[in-house]
Amino acid sequence: MNNGVLFDFSKLMARILMSVMFIVAGYSKIGAYAGTQEYMASAGVPGFLLPLVILLELGGGLAILFGFFTRWVAVAFAAFCVVSAWLFHNVPGDQMQQILFMKNITIAGGFLMLACAGAGRFSFDYAMANVKKR
Repeated sequence: MNNGVLFDFSKLMARILMSVMFIVAGYSKIGAYAGTQEYMASAGVPGFLLPLVILLELGGGLAILFGFFTRWVAVAFAAFCVVSAWLFHNVPGDQMQQILFMKNITIAGGFLMLACAGAGRFSFDYAMANVKKR
């Protein structure tokens, strides 16, 4: 295996690992819609934004998984992670919330790295780019 294949395989694994959490979270919000709206409202976030959150988490998670518009979706996820860290986990003095805050910030960094590196050869982005070259 040459470095190119290893590099692209690593991008695939990163996309899988980064997307699973968001796919599961988006799907679970559908089943717990009212409770999720209440939780959002308790943090001062309007509940009418929940469909957009579900769309990003579930739809965006699938897009990252399959490498579809990866750079754009990764930037959206990075912003989402920073905003959700600030709104839901910025509780000074609460160690668990601070850990969750830093987790979100760290994930945002991973998405920014993915936005820079791209999806790699095992992705729809790569396939679409090669179809355009023909």
